[in-house]
Amino acid sequence: MFGGLARFVVRRRWWVIAAWVVAAVLLTGFAPRFKASSEQTDFLPGSYESVRAFDLTREAFPQTRGQNAIVAVTRSDGGALTPADQAVTARLARTLEDERPRGVQQVLPGPVSPNREVEMINARFTSESFDDPDVAKGIDEMRDTLAEGTRGTGLTARVTGNAAINADAQESYERSDSITLGATVVVIFVLLIFTFRSVVAAFLPLLTVGLVMMVALALIGSVNAAFDLKGDSLTQSLMPIVLFGVGTDYILFLLFRYRERLRAGEDGKTAMVSAVERVGEVIASAACAVIVAFSALILASLGMLKSMGPAMGIAVATTLVAALTLIPAVVSLLGSKVFWPSKSWRAEPPHRKAARLGGFIGRSPWQVALVSGAVLVALSVCALGFSANFNMASAPAGTEAAKGLDDLEKGFPAGVQEATQVFVTGTGGGPLPPGAAETVAARLRTTKGVAVVEPPERGAGGRTALVNVQLADDPLSKAAMKTVSGPVRDTAHASGPPGTEVIVGGQTAVMVDLQKAMNRDYRVVFPIAGLLIAIILGVLLRSVVAPVYLMIAVVLSFLGTIGASVALFQWGEGHTGVIFFLPLIVYLFVTALGTDYNILVIARLREEARAGHPPRRGVGHAFEQAAPTVASAGLILAGSFATFLLAEADAMQEMGTTVALGVILAAFVMSMFLVPAVTVLLGHAAWWPGHQDTVRASAAGPAPGAGDPATARGGPGADDPR
Repeated sequence: MFGGLARFVVRRRWWVIAAWVVAAVLLTGFAPRFKASSEQTDFLPGSYESVRAFDLTREAFPQTRGQNAIVAVTRSDGGALTPADQAVTARLARTLEDERPRGVQQVLPGPVSPNREVEMINARFTSESFDDPDVAKGIDEMRDTLAEGTRGTGLTARVTGNAAINADAQESYERSDSITLGATVVVIFVLLIFTFRSVVAAFLPLLTVGLVMMVALALIGSVNAAFDLKGDSLTQSLMPIVLFGVGTDYILFLLFRYRERLRAGEDGKTAMVSAVERVGEVIASAACAVIVAFSALILASLGMLKSMGPAMGIAVATTLVAALTLIPAVVSLLGSKVFWPSKSWRAEPPHRKAARLGGFIGRSPWQVALVSGAVLVALSVCALGFSANFNMASAPAGTEAAKGLDDLEKGFPAGVQEATQVFVTGTGGGPLPPGAAETVAARLRTTKGVAVVEPPERGAGGRTALVNVQLADDPLSKAAMKTVSGPVRDTAHASGPPGTEVIVGGQTAVMVDLQKAMNRDYRVVFPIAGLLIAIILGVLLRSVVAPVYLMIAVVLSFLGTIGASVALFQWGEGHTGVIFFLPLIVYLFVTALGTDYNILVIARLREEARAGHPPRRGVGHAFEQAAPTVASAGLILAGSFATFLLAEADAMQEMGTTVALGVILAAFVMSMFLVPAVTVLLGHAAWWPGHQDTVRASAAGPAPGAGDPATARGGPGADDPR
């Protein structure tokens, strides 16, 4: 099948390239655009309490809709505010109300703190959307007005609150995305130059993946529009890395085989057909494993994961089609010029290091398996200490929003920035019983972890009352989440009089429900995805045994990566936890993409077995051929994520470092040492019941690599990066 496809592509290469260009232009011009949402309640099922609370806000308290900005006014010398200072603050509030910065619907003067060190001004925006550009512009206008109004007064007025925090975070993440994308391109280009000594080969992934990205994003936008799916900002940030990572891997797999066939004496067109024929199944199987892993996210209850699954699956499927059509068409058109200006592709270099390592694995499989397995097991034990940090929506360090929060906390509890909302609503369609909300508020005032309970506020229609609760801790901290999930909800639910229902919402409650949803989804998605990947491996290898130990290795790699992150960030740097979606990121980039390397290695081991080489000798040959490919692909993917260290956001730095470490573990510990060593130890049993190590009959032609000049010497090494 792959040979027939390759022959068609090579014969019609100009048509194939033109088809891709036309598709990219038409889809980009006319297909719906990919739109991202960052509103957490957009992705939680409606059954969760925080979502029901959000709906109540819209129905009964429309005036509280929209993002809130808080102006923290303090003295520059740190002293208590005087009556004159408070008069200036009142004037600032009137000015903001009169000028109405963009998107602001209401400005109200706030209270003075009990210690008189801080005074608040509250501004409510019309928009609820965290990515509304008018909110960011309105925040900038507020800051300009306040800077002018406080000049010469000895006061400092800083804008914070969720509107300002999000605006500053958006700006920080956009800068980080630009920096990391640019650095990723540079890293890939430099590493490909080193791998092939070729400018053309280095440019090939950048240009083709760019074209594939245009097509993939347009297809994702079309699918989202057709099925009313919502994209999320995390998918938008990760998409370029996924496409560059997967695309570069598949291009490397193909180019190494293509160079091998050129060295064997084939012309450019024949070499490309042979390369696709030999490596096409590996690329397709690897892509299918990744697509299955991503698509399994559809089973999630959390909308963030449910929307990410199809998007990532479409992206990888598009990359697969490009790897089997666009890349062969372009390379067959360029021929050996794809390696220009290097001429080293013509001669096979020595493979001393690869030969020694491959020979060592063959001679000492027990030692290699024990050491590599012990490394992964030890790191996996560290994963038991994993603690999730949900403080993703916090103000980036050094921004005005972060400084404003520090100012607020000089005189107010930490929870003042984002109150927990407790709704008391009447059941049966009748009005709220008299005193019901006051009863709930009174009980909440004695609840552990609660700092301030504001007087109840009646909603439209008289059926619902709102009690705003200020927590003693940062609303996004673990302590606050523990308070809301336990004491606050327990007390609120228990204190509602007969004929009422009490619902707890607000940002902290959203994060509590988000944690529940993610934990449920991890328990459902990960096992199912693992089973489906194992089935794909079984179909590829016609074996039951090999997929079992391959999946065990993948699980160890996954847990080892989590453990490495825990050891580095929680124990090494003293973080209270690591980003809550880290297991998802490791799943996407280490488990799913790391399976590519396993498939490449195990497929090469199978080729050696089919060529009649005994396991201990065959692993040496396979290592020489596959190790340079895996090493190059792993270094490029790890290097791509290491660029996240340049990002401003701590979460992106944690994510990039963790994935880079995980890819190194998957490529260099799991795929290059543990898997080959276990395969040698199992020998013929590894391929049961299909026994794909059976030597092919001579009538069927030589085994792949068996008759090649590069492999006949017993040291093929065709995939060496030089």
